[in-house]
Amino acid sequence: MGETTVKSLDNRTTPSSPIVADGRLSRLRTRVPRRPTIWFEILLIAVSYWTYSLIRNAVPEQKAQALRNADWIWRAEESMGLAFEHTVNHAVNSVTWLIVGMNYYYATLHFVVTIGVLVWLYRWQPGRYAAFRTVLFATTGVALVGYYLYPLAPPRLMNGQDFIDTVLVHHTWGSMASGNLKHVSNQYAAMPSMHIGWSLWCGITIFLLAKAPWARILGLLYPTATLVVIVATANHFWLDAVGGMVCLGFGFAVSYFWYGSRPHRLPKLVEPVEPVGAVVRGGPVAEAEREGDLERPVDSRR
Repeated sequence: MGETTVKSLDNRTTPSSPIVADGRLSRLRTRVPRRPTIWFEILLIAVSYWTYSLIRNAVPEQKAQALRNADWIWRAEESMGLAFEHTVNHAVNSVTWLIVGMNYYYATLHFVVTIGVLVWLYRWQPGRYAAFRTVLFATTGVALVGYYLYPLAPPRLMNGQDFIDTVLVHHTWGSMASGNLKHVSNQYAAMPSMHIGWSLWCGITIFLLAKAPWARILGLLYPTATLVVIVATANHFWLDAVGGMVCLGFGFAVSYFWYGSRPHRLPKLVEPVEPVGAVVRGGPVAEAEREGDLERPVDSRR
C-alpha cells in the first residue's frame, strides 16, 4: 500500500519510497508533458493571441512619453557608438527590391514561421511541445508589461532624425503600425521587440531539436535576418531586440520552473500510461523508448 512502481524495459518493477511518491513526486507528475490535443491547442493559441493583441492595443499610447523615450534610446546608442539604425535604414531603402522584400518579411514571417514551428513541435516533438509553447506564451505575456511601463516610439516616428518609413515610401504593407493599419495598432509599443522574441524562440527551438545541419543553420540565421529587417525598416532600435531577448530568457525560466527541466531535455514522445503488466513490444513508440526519447509511464498502486 502506498508504494509506487516504475515499469522498465524488461518489465520488472522497482518499488520507490512511499514518502517520495506521496510528496514531491506526486506533485511533479502533474507537470509531466501530456500528449497535446489539436483542437484545444488551436483554440488556446487563437484566444491567447487575440487577448495579447487586445491588451497591447489597449495600452495608452502616451505619444509624448514615447517620443522622449525614443530620444533617450537614441542618445544611449550614440554614447556607445552603436547608433547604426539610420545608416542601415537609408542604405537598404536605396535598393527597392530588397527593402520591399523586407517589408513583406516583417509582415508575414513573424506569424508564418512561428506557427510552422508550433506545428512541427506538435507533430514531431509532442513531449516537448507544451514546454516550448509555455516559453512562447510567457515571453509574450511579459512583453505586455514592457509595453505598459515603457512606451517607445519606433525610429520611423521620431522627430528630426530623418528615418524613412519604408512601408509608406514604397507603398507596401509591411507593418501593422503604418498606413491605414496604424489606427488599429499601438504605434508606441516598440519595446520589447516581439519580432526578435518570437524569431529567437523559433531559431533556438530549431537549433536544439533539428537533426539536419542545414536546418540548425537556418534556425540561427532566422533571428539574425529578423534583426536586420526590423532595423532596416525603422520599426525598432537594436536595443528593442535586447528587450525581446530578456523576455525570452524569462519565458525559458518560467518553463524550467514549471516542468523542472529545460524544454529540449524532456522526452520527445509521450505515451499514454499502459495498464500494469502490459509490455510494449514494438513499433515507433517502443523504439523511441529504447532511444531515451519517450517518457516511461509511472503507475501508482494504492
